[in-house]
Amino acid sequence: MPTTGIPPLGVTRTPDGTRFAVWSRHAARVDLCLFDESGAKELRRLPMLRDGDVHSLTLADAPVGTRYGLRADGIYSPDHGLWFDPSKLLVDPYAIELDRPFRHDRRLTIFGEETADLVPRAIVTETEAVKVEPPLFEPGGLIYEVAVKPFTILHSDIPEKKRGTVAALAQPVIIDHLKRLGVSAVELMPIVAWIDERHLPSLGLHNGWGYNPIVPMALDPRLVPGGVKELRNTVETLHKAGIGVILDLVFNHSGESDRLGTTLSMRGLDNLTYYRHVTDQPGELINDTGCGNTIACDHPVVRDLILASLRHFVLAAGVDGFRFDLASILGRDMSGFHRDAALFAAIAADSVLGDRILIAEPWDTGPGGYQLGNFPEPFLEWNDRTRDDIRRYWRGDRHAIGALATALAGSSDTFSRWGETATRSVNFIAAHDGFTLTDLTAYARKHNEANGEDNGDGHNENYSWNNGAEGPIDDPEIATARQADAMALISTLFASRGTIMLTAGDEGGRSQGGNNNAYAQDNGLTWLDWTKLDRKLIDHTAALSAMRRRFDVFAETHFLTGKGDVAWLRLDGHPMTVEDWEHPATDNLVMMLATGDRAQRRATRLAVVINRGHAPHPFQLPASLNGKWCDALSGTAATPSVAPRSVTFFVEVF
Repeated sequence: MPTTGIPPLGVTRTPDGTRFAVWSRHAARVDLCLFDESGAKELRRLPMLRDGDVHSLTLADAPVGTRYGLRADGIYSPDHGLWFDPSKLLVDPYAIELDRPFRHDRRLTIFGEETADLVPRAIVTETEAVKVEPPLFEPGGLIYEVAVKPFTILHSDIPEKKRGTVAALAQPVIIDHLKRLGVSAVELMPIVAWIDERHLPSLGLHNGWGYNPIVPMALDPRLVPGGVKELRNTVETLHKAGIGVILDLVFNHSGESDRLGTTLSMRGLDNLTYYRHVTDQPGELINDTGCGNTIACDHPVVRDLILASLRHFVLAAGVDGFRFDLASILGRDMSGFHRDAALFAAIAADSVLGDRILIAEPWDTGPGGYQLGNFPEPFLEWNDRTRDDIRRYWRGDRHAIGALATALAGSSDTFSRWGETATRSVNFIAAHDGFTLTDLTAYARKHNEANGEDNGDGHNENYSWNNGAEGPIDDPEIATARQADAMALISTLFASRGTIMLTAGDEGGRSQGGNNNAYAQDNGLTWLDWTKLDRKLIDHTAALSAMRRRFDVFAETHFLTGKGDVAWLRLDGHPMTVEDWEHPATDNLVMMLATGDRAQRRATRLAVVINRGHAPHPFQLPASLNGKWCDALSGTAATPSVAPRSVTFFVEVF
């Protein structure tokens, strides 16, 4: 529902016909361009009527399926932030469906160059409303981050025409895999239409991640050829399997990029409204994203576009929530980030959006951009500190045990600063950006040579290790060590308090050859080869997930305090002392949790025994008066020692 008081923008079907409306304060004129059914021939170019800053036109002969675009005329003066160029065909920011993908071409950046042959046409679409149900998710649940094409393109049991598309996620073989892993919700990396960064075509590369969108609602025809209906049907199928759907959306920048970038939509319609500029320098785009521009999320018109996009995906497809890329931008104005930003308040107050799952990537690259722990409830937040603390611990860093325990207990140091008593952390070891989980154990440094930037891109500090050799090896001892480390990393994640996230394929040991910035590798480097997955690692992950669902302690979100909920022990069974916590070489830890056990239907204790050492280690659990300690994953009796480089779960069985 608009908050600016202006009439609806985009396409609205009315009793009088089809109404087209667009916002532009600075354009002298906006034309509506109508195309034939193929989109090849421009049939009519009609001036839109201006009422204030809204340009609109209602046509009786523009039915569902009509292809259209926009052209805006006015002053062309980039030094003053004005980019009006009627030779540029523009896509409606409110477009819901496009007839083709975006593709980069230098002509999109040159004034006076006609671009109608390059730019997708928007399609007049009438969406079917779904019955909006409460979000399908549970506290402490497992989010499974999915890049749609890489995840499904090589799966031989998926019909060939559906491979690489959203529809593939509804196939039984995918549903079965997700259910086996105990996935609470899939988080789909961007599926709205995007464009390649301008340096990629000359390198023969393509953006495979989608974090470079042009308009926020139009699904990319390559990933969702069936449009909103395909997304809706897939969401419905996943819901029937008990799996929620979260969309990863990008509202921090657009693929129009910096001053040398393309003119495709918002830049050509009203650059000064949609993007943020340096004070008193309208020709200088602020770049708080590292992507060339920053969307002005504090502007009421932009805020309404964002709200309309979110509502669209809920009302038309039934999605359960959203993950926001570089989300600090959403709370920014020219003075910095604000926890009480109008956009956050509007989402919370919206009748459709107020109960959705909301996940923030709580940083951007601008001044004061790192805002972990500062988003308002109910936002969950990606916790990169937990990621790094767990990696450093297993790498063998000294003084690591305290940070590990804090992470396992819910990161109260981060999430209690606003008086909260429960964690909002999304814990993860690896995500799409960076090393895969297995590559953390096989590469001590990044290997991004395939990206064509002389290995200069991507993070240099990954807190990774290689177990004695860099990259692929034939040594079975090193291979076994790497597998053990991957199992330990996943076990640590599943032992942590909060929501947890696993990136698709990490449960099976996928590798990107040490590439930690594989956004432009839309090829076999990132495509999941299902035939090469590590079945032992998958079995281990599935067992951990079942264990996590068995014990109530993992569905609770209050910080662990040590007041009856957790005890921290040494491997000899004695409580950890201050000296133990502070000793730089403390390697091992027992986290003793009080929990309900759904299998036993009673309260019990769960011991998480962590051994970072490279040798087996004896351990002693507290005596059980009326029961015995058993391995929570296998059900076998507890042994007197734990394996090297392992996390083992023991439950007190009565």
